[in-house]
Formats: sequence, structure tokens, C-alpha cells
Amino acid sequence: MTAAFELRGLTAAVPGEEGAVHLVEEVSLHVQAGETLAVVGESGSGKTVTFTSALGLLPKPGRVIAGQALLEGVDLLKLRPEELRRMRGARIGMVFQDPLTGLNPVFKVGQQITEVLRAHLPISRSAARDRAVELLARVQIPDAGRRVDDYPHQFSGGMRQRVLTAMAIALGPRVLIADEPTTALDVTVQAQVLDLLGDLRDAERMAMVLITHDLGVVARQADRVAVMYAGRVVETGTVEEVFRAPRHPYTISLFRSIPDVDAPAGTKLSPIAGSPPDPARRPRGCAFAPRCFAVVDSAGCRTERPPLHGTSHAAACHRQGLLEDAA
Repeated sequence: MTAAFELRGLTAAVPGEEGAVHLVEEVSLHVQAGETLAVVGESGSGKTVTFTSALGLLPKPGRVIAGQALLEGVDLLKLRPEELRRMRGARIGMVFQDPLTGLNPVFKVGQQITEVLRAHLPISRSAARDRAVELLARVQIPDAGRRVDDYPHQFSGGMRQRVLTAMAIALGPRVLIADEPTTALDVTVQAQVLDLLGDLRDAERMAMVLITHDLGVVARQADRVAVMYAGRVVETGTVEEVFRAPRHPYTISLFRSIPDVDAPAGTKLSPIAGSPPDPARRPRGCAFAPRCFAVVDSAGCRTERPPLHGTSHAAACHRQGLLEDAA
């Protein structure tokens, strides 16, 4: 079965003093229609860069230097700029992380949705406005007929996120990428936004990619998960597989750092020591080795980059077979 969206060996880089600096390396992922793939990792792990690169949105001088980005079998990286622009929105949509920067503050939200519609469809201004009202109502904005004429600053953070979602689904895309859609929202609003995204996915059988650092969101919303570290996928599998028996020390460390509400008072958290490496100075072997609780020099952790091993559930670790008890 052809995936709705698939990345094969995607590598993106920027120029550096000693040659190209790889922002993401050999990223391979896929998501099927009606499925949610969560992409997880710390800030700077390459989650957002991966998908902005695939959609031709990586700021210059960054560029994709290898790989494919297949949207229903069509390689986006081989399209001319105008062809790619037509694909974005019409076949693949993206909800960006910050609703304040994603919306133009000087235009009414209805105008911004109308602009998306008229850029892609032979539709009159009045018909586009009617469609904008329908879209706002669909993303559960109350009194959409009136609020279509409001400016972004007149909406709460959660409502702005809904407006961005309305813009992203305006043309009925087959794939929706949501980049940290609940950042800076309170818990109740987070749940509402996530439920909305799930309802839209189910109603349209869209493929959804959910970029997040929140493992709770992954457990609630996703079917499969890919864990990224230092620009590479280090573990991937179904949510059940990865949550039940994580195979990469980084994934295990992420779970260990989650607060346990049932733990006795005064229990200390177990944060991951150190920081992710600078892309220009990644270690020679496994990028996680300097922070890893299971690192062993004799296993090649510091000298050989481990490939992904496994089929449905795969991890890039020289010692994954020995880590079952550590999870």
C-alpha cells in the first residue's frame, strides 16, 4: 500500500566553516491515510526542520541535499516551485507552532482564509467568504458568521490555533502536519484542540503528522511514533510497542524524566544529563553516547553510528537487545 506521505533518507544541510552541516540526516518515515504519526524529541532534535525541508519551506541557506518526500507517490523535492506551492494547502497542509506568527495581525481572519481559497480555486470573493465561515464553524469557533470579521488579537490562543487549523484544511488536504499545536495552551484547551484534530482526521481520513515533545499527547492521539535525536530517527514503532518496551536509551530516558503523580512527595525527577550536540560537532559514533546511561566503548557506541534495526519496532542502538530491563 502506498503511504499517504513518506520520507526516504531525507537529509538537509546548511553551509558551515568546514563544509555542509547536516540539520537532519537520512530521515525515513511514513504515515497512512486515517493514521496519526507522532514525531517526538527535545527542542533542536530536527522535528520541525524535517517537515519544513520536505515542504520546501526551510529558510535559506538551508537546503535538502538527499532523499525523497513522497506525497501519494509524488516526490515534492522534484517539483518546480510553482508546482510545489500548488501542492501545499491543496494536498498537504501544515499547522505551525505559534498562532501569533502564523496569522497576519493586520488582516481579519476571514480575509486570510479567503486568500488561501482564492489562491487555489476559481471561486468568487463572496463564495470564499461563505466558505471561510463554514470552516470556522467546522473547527468549532462559536458565532463564526460574526467572528470571521475579527482580527487575530481578538481571539484567545486556543481560538487562534483553531483558525490556523481552518486555514490548513481549507482545501481538503490528504495530509495534515501539526507542529506543536498545543504549545502555550492550558490543559483544557490542549485537550479540545487535540480532539478537534482527531475528529478532522477521522472525518476526512487524512493522514496526520503530530510534531510534539509531549509523550502524554503521543499516548492519547497517535497510532505510531518516531523518536528523533540530533537530526536522526533513533526509534520508531507503534505507540503500544514503544511505550511498553522502549529500545533506545534516549527513549527510555525521556520516559524516566516524566513526573510520576503516584510517586511519594519529595521524589526527585530524573532529567537527561547534558544537552543535545551542536549539529556542526556531533560525536563520531552514536550522537546520544555522551548522555547515555548504557554507553559501552567496546560496543562501538562512541566510534560507530548505529543504524535502525528492526521492522515494525526499530531502534538505532548497538545495545538495544540488552536494554529490556532498563526500560
